[in-house]
This record gives sequence, C-alpha cells and structure tokens, in this order.
Amino acid sequence: MKETEKRINELREQIEYHNRKYYVEDDPEITDMEFDALLRELEDLEKKYPEYRSENSPTMRVGGAAAPTFAPVRHTVEMQSLQKAFSKDEILDFDRRVREAVPDAEYVVEHKIDGLSVSLEYVNGVFTRGSTRGDGITGEDVTENLRTVRTIPLKLKDEIPFLEVRGEVFMPRESFEKLNAQLEAQDMPLFANPRNAAAGSLRQLDPKIAARRGLDIFVFNIQRIEGREITSHIDGLRFLKEQGFKTILNENTFKTAEEAFDEILKIGDERDKLYFDIDGAVIKVNDFAARDLLGVTAKFPKWAIAYKYPAEKKTTVLRDIKIQVGRTGVLTPLALLDTVRVAGTNVSRATLHNIDYIREKDIRIGDTVVIEKAGDIIPAVVEVIKENRTGSETEFHMPEKCPECGAQVVRLEGEAACRCTGVNCPAQRYRNIVHFVSRPAMDIEGLGPSIVEKLLQNDIIKTAADIYYIKPETLAAMDKLGEKSAQNLINSIEKSKTNPLYRLINGLGIRLIGEKAAKTLAKKYKTIDGFMAATEEELTGIDDVGGKMAKSIVEFFEQEQNMEFINALKNGGVNCVDDSADDEADMRFSGKTFVLTGTLEKYKRAEASAIIEKLGGKTSSSVSKKTDYVLAGAEAGSKLTKARSLGVAVITENEFEEMIR
Repeated sequence: MKETEKRINELREQIEYHNRKYYVEDDPEITDMEFDALLRELEDLEKKYPEYRSENSPTMRVGGAAAPTFAPVRHTVEMQSLQKAFSKDEILDFDRRVREAVPDAEYVVEHKIDGLSVSLEYVNGVFTRGSTRGDGITGEDVTENLRTVRTIPLKLKDEIPFLEVRGEVFMPRESFEKLNAQLEAQDMPLFANPRNAAAGSLRQLDPKIAARRGLDIFVFNIQRIEGREITSHIDGLRFLKEQGFKTILNENTFKTAEEAFDEILKIGDERDKLYFDIDGAVIKVNDFAARDLLGVTAKFPKWAIAYKYPAEKKTTVLRDIKIQVGRTGVLTPLALLDTVRVAGTNVSRATLHNIDYIREKDIRIGDTVVIEKAGDIIPAVVEVIKENRTGSETEFHMPEKCPECGAQVVRLEGEAACRCTGVNCPAQRYRNIVHFVSRPAMDIEGLGPSIVEKLLQNDIIKTAADIYYIKPETLAAMDKLGEKSAQNLINSIEKSKTNPLYRLINGLGIRLIGEKAAKTLAKKYKTIDGFMAATEEELTGIDDVGGKMAKSIVEFFEQEQNMEFINALKNGGVNCVDDSADDEADMRFSGKTFVLTGTLEKYKRAEASAIIEKLGGKTSSSVSKKTDYVLAGAEAGSKLTKARSLGVAVITENEFEEMIR
C-alpha cells in the first residue's frame, strides 16, 4: 500500500473514531481545532489524489451532488407501525394478550422518538443504502442525505456480512430553534415542530442542505442480520452500540406490566429535560423467540405497543392578539402570551385559527388561558379561565384593512377565513407573482418560481407589473444568469404583452376567478376597463358567474392598489383588449354543454375542451339532465353509464370531428 493511501485510511479511521466519541458517546478526546485539522488534511489529500476517494469517507458528510429525485426502495422486512395505547388499562390488555402465548414474558421500555423512521443497510460493515419508511413496504432512497448525519457510522467496527437496522432520524431542539431563527430572518415559512423539520431536511434533493440542518438519529431495532446470532432486544442494542450506533440503551427488564407502566410514567416525567422530542414510550417483549411466537398482524407486531402521553396543558396570560397574513392572503389571529414551557418547548405564541374560534371560546385580550400542544405539535388556546377575569379584559375584532398593505379585508359567505384583497400585499407577493407568470395566466416561459424568488431577493421587482420594466443588463448581472438566458427571458416577457385579454384577467388572481371564467369575462367585456366598470348585478347575469364570484370581482377593483397595478401593466405595454372578431365567430355550440370521459385517441382533453369553448360551448365535469353531449373515449366509466340512464346524447370522437368539421 502506498504511503498516501495509508495516510488517507489512517485519517479516516481517526476522524470516525473521534466523530463517534464526540457525537455518539458525548466523550470527546481532542479539541474542535484538532479535529478540524485532521479533516482538512483528509480533504486536501482526497482532492489531490481523487483515485482514493470513497463514498464512505468522513468528507462525504458535508453532502454530495444533488439528486433529481428519490428512487423507490422495496423493504425486504416490512417497517410496520405500532399499535397505540392511551391508558393504563390498554397496556394491561396488551399484557394479557401477550401472556396468553408467552406466560413468562419480560418487557423492555424505551423512548418513542418523534422523528422520521429510516432503514440503514450495511454490507461487510460498510454503509451502502438508507431509505425512509414510506408506507412500510416501499420507501425512498435517501442514502446521500443520511451520510451527512454524523451519528450514523459509515463503517462498522466489525465486517458483518449484512446488517439492516431501523432508527429514528430527529432534529434536536437546539438545532430546530436555530433553523427556525434562520428561516424567520429570511422571511421564509417556519417549521411547525422538530419532526417536520427533520422530515423536510431528510427529503431535500440537495444533500448539502441536509448536512447543515444538524440531524441526529437513535437506532432501536435490528431488521436483518447475517453472521451473528442475537437472541434478545437488549443484546441487540448492546451489539449495535459496540458497532458504533447511537442508541438509548436501557438495560432494565420488567417482569410485569405494572413495572413497565411505572417506567413509562418515569420517562413522561422527564420528557421536558430531554434535548429531543418524544411523543410516547414503547413496551416491547425482550426475547426474540417469544416475538416469533407472538407474530404480527397486517399492520403491527403483536409483541410491542406504543403508549401516547396525553397532551400537556399549561396556564398563562394572553397579552395581545396579532394578525398574521399568510401567503394566500388569509388573516390568522395569533395569541401573544406570557412565555410558558409546554411539552418541552417555550411557548409565547399560539394560533387562534379564526374569528369564529375566538367568539366560540369567548377569548379576550388579558384573559388567563389554558394552552395545549395539539398532538404535541401546534400550540393552541383551548380554554379561558373566566373566574380570573377582572373586568379589564377587551374583546378582539378582526381588522377591516390588511395590516400588511392596507387593502380591504373580506370574508366570503360560507367561509371562516378573512382575506386580504390586495394584489401587491407584501405577505402574498411571491405567490401572486408566481401565479401571474404561470402557464394558465401570462405564460412567461423561463420565469419560474426560483427566478421570481431571486428577482424579489435582489429588489429587481416588487410586483408582477415590474416584470415589464426589467432591463436585459439587470437580468444578465443577476446571479450569473448570463446574457443569452437573460435575453431569452426578456423575449418571453415581450411575447406575453400580446397575450389575449383572458390571460391577463386570470393572472390578476381575483379570488374564485379561474381560466374558464376569465375567458367568459374577456368575451363579454372586450377591454380591461369595461371589465373593471362592471357592477355586481350585471356580473351575476352572466352564465358561469355566480354571486360570490361577482362580489369578489367588485371588491377586487375597489382597492386602489389593484387599480394602480393594472395601470402599471397598461403603461408597460400589456394588451388589455380582446380583439377576437365576434361578428365572424363560429358559435355553433352556443348554449351547449359537453362532458368529456374516457381516453381520447386524437385529442387531449384540454384540446377538445378548447375547441368546444371556441365554438361557443362549455364543458362540465359532471353529467346531469342539463348536459347536451357526452364525448366518450376508450374505457369510459361512470359518466357514460349516467349519461345513458339520463338519456343524454353520447358521441364518439369520429362523431365529434363531424360536428366540428
């Protein structure tokens, strides 16, 4: 072996040893500076001598190349879920069923980690594949992301011919709070809890993102093993720990369900002190032969059960109610609380859902309230302690104007949500622009969500109208987009200026107005000015425009910022006129309703629908007595049956072609 190769192997062994001492055993032997020096030396050697690079090198923990997607993995041993218990009686019932088959059963009790279940596979002691649980039968290959989790050994102590283990990837509370602080600083959506954060991080297509998230793992089960004989759960955990895995090794066994339940309560009492989230505790039969005797059901093993702790409740004072405007324009009331620790995390804010929830619970500013983490995830105000009221408490009212942009706030009939109607609302800006440039709307090719995000981040645009004022050199300089790509995008923007009027109407994002309604409105009013001047009464007289839609349109154009937005589009050269020639238009399907079903050979459904609408007809998704024709392709199902039962005319593709010829 050459000296270089020998040194690389020595460095890898040293780094993995110290990595295990620091992350798994919490017993570091060298300083961070010394560890970093070893890692830098290895990185330099692997860069200089790429022929010695290895997928299982510690340098791979920073993340490799991004994957286009995750490949499916069929689990040889099904990753089953656990039956759940919510009371001591249910634990005793489980014990009774176990002892009918195994009278002298002994139990182990362990924390139920609130994370994402994964499978890790090793061949000859080397980590080869990692996958998510998925539906228990088929998961996703996330090997490259799992390599970045420092508590997963890339190489075992012994060269076991084959080993598959199951573990729970989680995000420590400290890492979770750090991640959410970073997201908040970037004005990005926050993760609701560490479990969601762990799952989202592990499913990032770019492993480098997963590497920065500080994920961790506890391994708790041997799925398959070759070359070793393991007879009990505790022996298995000891073996896994020797091989370098991170486990929660509780070597106590319990001869009765009463003793096991006492341990469950003990774990529950200590959950606030843990650095990770748990959502229960698990009782398992220790002996593997006894497990084989008990067997499994279609859904879960008969030798284990998970006890779920009741949601923890705490009392605090509600100091104020703040309105949060979401990306869809929904206004959500948020309770600002005196900080209280609930289920292991500090809670100072809680959702109040909507104004109906506030009225139903009679929640007032200044109230003493009970906080609960629903499913140990989202903090919510569940009760008001009215006997604590002093008379100084004040009722809350939803604002009439959006706190983000000042636009009118509306609540449509039958909806619980109040919404902002401002097209330029900062809270909705990204979503509104993405919709405006999308294919069903202005169809600006090349201007996808990622480019929109960069344009906003670089303050190149603030609204969708600003797109029509961008200079080519500004685009070319943005994040190395390049002159050619920039010019292609400018060409797409210029092309969109000549779009038909209905695309602009659809792009405005008026609530309840989609592509189909936009086409109807463009034909009716011919100009954007004519459309903006329409009254609610006039609009409701149009086919396919109901009362809610008419109200939504009128309220949209009552907002000054929306009118300014349309003026900016006009000044930017965007077409605001429907110049189709109605006098010469072929309206042979006027007043006729078609339903399409089955697989068409000559047309896509969207193409057939477009032809019908161009000829004055309309399409529907369901068959009724008002349906004139059902265009049926191959393998037509229930819609064809219903059409025949109602006596609706059924036509084939050939007959359809005769009709449109």
